[in-house]
Amino acid sequence: MKFLLDTHTLLWSAMDSKKLSASAKSAVIDTKNEIYVSVVSLWEISIKYSTGRLELKGMIPDEFPEVSLKMGFSILELSAEIASTSHKLAKTLNNDPFDRIIAWEAIKSGMTLISCDRAFDDYAKYDLKRHW
Repeated sequence: MKFLLDTHTLLWSAMDSKKLSASAKSAVIDTKNEIYVSVVSLWEISIKYSTGRLELKGMIPDEFPEVSLKMGFSILELSAEIASTSHKLAKTLNNDPFDRIIAWEAIKSGMTLISCDRAFDDYAKYDLKRHW
């Protein structure tokens, strides 16, 4: 099965796996699954770190691509098609642009999003599947 990690899921997988639900952790460590990290998450980590909204104990944002690959995750590049069609995802109560593009990537790529954020459930009508 193909999964896309939400940003917090990537952070917790790399830094504090106890925060993952048992089901999410099982999906992430199952070698039969394909786990992807969006470049959007890497950008979000970098921006929030630089503005002081994210503290990374013992790491810096620059390390996340390599850490992701070492954990067996693949990096999902943001395509021009995904970027240019993201307007088709209707605005919901979630105004976070990072969440919106990550949701759109999961939908368009046919991946299940691993996230504890129930706000993503608003996108179920677009066939977004959320696992936690």
